[in-house]
Amino acid sequence: MEQNEKEPINQTEENVESNNEQPVEETTPENNQETVGQPVNYEAKIAELNDKYLRLYSEFDNYRKRTIKEKSDIIRSAGEDVFKAIIPSIDDFERAIKANETVTEVEPIKEGISLIYHKLKLACTQKGLEPIESIGKPFDVDLMESITNIPAPSEEMKGKVIDEVEKGYKLGDKVIRFAKVVVGN
Repeated sequence: MEQNEKEPINQTEENVESNNEQPVEETTPENNQETVGQPVNYEAKIAELNDKYLRLYSEFDNYRKRTIKEKSDIIRSAGEDVFKAIIPSIDDFERAIKANETVTEVEPIKEGISLIYHKLKLACTQKGLEPIESIGKPFDVDLMESITNIPAPSEEMKGKVIDEVEKGYKLGDKVIRFAKVVVGN
C-alpha cells in the first residue's frame, strides 16, 4: 500500500477517454424548455420587465419631484430664522419713529438709534454675519474691491487699504458683499 500512495497516478489514454465519455449538453433556450418542461413565454417576460421598468421610472420621477419640492421649501424657509431675529429691530425702529414725532431734544434720538443699531448688529452676528475688517490691511482681491488708488501717506501704507467706502461682509467663509476700499499706491 505504501508504494501505491507514493507512486504518481498515471492516466492512460483509455482512462482519459473513459472520463470524457459523458455527453456535454449545450445550454440553449430550447434545451432549457425541454429540461424545465415549461415553454418560455417571451411576451409575458417582456411585459413583466416593461412593468418593472415603468414602476422604477415612476418611482425615480416621484423621488426627483419630491427632492425639488424639498429644496424649494428649504430655500423659501432658509431666511425665516434670520427674519425672526431682525423683526424686533424693525419694531424698535417703528417705535423710535413714532416717539421722535413728539421729542424736542436730539440726544434721546441718537441714543435710541444707537441701541437699535447694536441690537440689529448683534442679531446678524448671531446668525453668522461677520464684517470684513479692511482699513490698514493689505489689499486682498478675495475680500475687497478697489474703488480707486491714491498716493500712500507713508511708505508702509503702499498696497494697503487707506479708506473704506462700503463695509464688506462674510457669512461663514463665503463673502456675501465685497468691501469697497481705497488702496494706497
